[in-house]
Amino acid sequence: MAKNWRELKELQPEVMTMLENSMKKGRVAHAYLLEGERGTGKKEISLAFAKRLFCESPLNGTEPCDICSNCRRINHGNHPDVHVIEPDGLSIKKEQIQHLQEEFNKKGVESKKKIYMLLHADKMTVQAANSLLKFLEEPHEGTIALLITEQQQRILPTILSRCQIITFKPLSPEHLKKRLEEHSVDSQTASIISHLTHNFEEALEISSDEWFAQAQKIVLKLYEVLWHHSLKALLYLQEEWFSHFKEKEQLDRGLDLLLLIYKDLLYIQLDKPDLVVFQYKIQDFEKNALRLSQRKIAEKMEAILETKRRLMSNTNPQLAMEQLVMNLQEGSSFV
Repeated sequence: MAKNWRELKELQPEVMTMLENSMKKGRVAHAYLLEGERGTGKKEISLAFAKRLFCESPLNGTEPCDICSNCRRINHGNHPDVHVIEPDGLSIKKEQIQHLQEEFNKKGVESKKKIYMLLHADKMTVQAANSLLKFLEEPHEGTIALLITEQQQRILPTILSRCQIITFKPLSPEHLKKRLEEHSVDSQTASIISHLTHNFEEALEISSDEWFAQAQKIVLKLYEVLWHHSLKALLYLQEEWFSHFKEKEQLDRGLDLLLLIYKDLLYIQLDKPDLVVFQYKIQDFEKNALRLSQRKIAEKMEAILETKRRLMSNTNPQLAMEQLVMNLQEGSSFV
């Protein structure tokens, strides 16, 4: 993940601006809840915020210098006044919160400030949450709590009411594509993956998955069969599709890829070729897009989305796909 202040500001501009303003105005809250999807920068921004609060020589009044003793120790996880709590096994336990309280009853080792971060705060046991609640109700002077979660709904309302809630937005496809390219993922693959997930770690994993590389070819082949040999589409399902997309999660991924293709047709209809994801297929798509109305493309996209919903409600996958293919056949073949 990006580590310096400016990179993090590109990642989550609204979050970073809000934190900057709170520091400039001297209105840093005693407790924050950072919530959002995995991979959106919550932990990294928490650490950057801690560095800024302890930094000996901040840049421009807002950015940590990253070179002073405090910044370097926070980077290495050994600053005596910055505590990071993670689940012990499957949960954060009462004893962990009690140990934290004991540490905070002592004076700050090097300053009046103390910061603690609870990673996966939603995994606190009931006893741990109740202990934390007492801690939040009577905060020590100079103490700042940073609770980090992907499951805000699992946190006690009484804890939420004592925190300033900061919501992290999913990464944009453009940002994710750029990050993937920086990690040597080719532009075309990065473009496709960035429209399938908001999570960088998951995106990087997908990029090196041979199953996913083959899945793209099979989905594109189904699309081509639907256009040029539509009567063979059901046979293609049996011979190629079902042997690759065996699990529901895999089938859902295949439908996501198919949906991207029809979105590309719509972008071409709307004269927005720059938004096309499968750029290397754009000439083929342009020929097909001219033969369908925008309404017809929208209907086919809705058919794919309906199939995704049916699969989530335990409809037989084979029947669902066969029904989808019949819906997509209509108006596609020109042979």
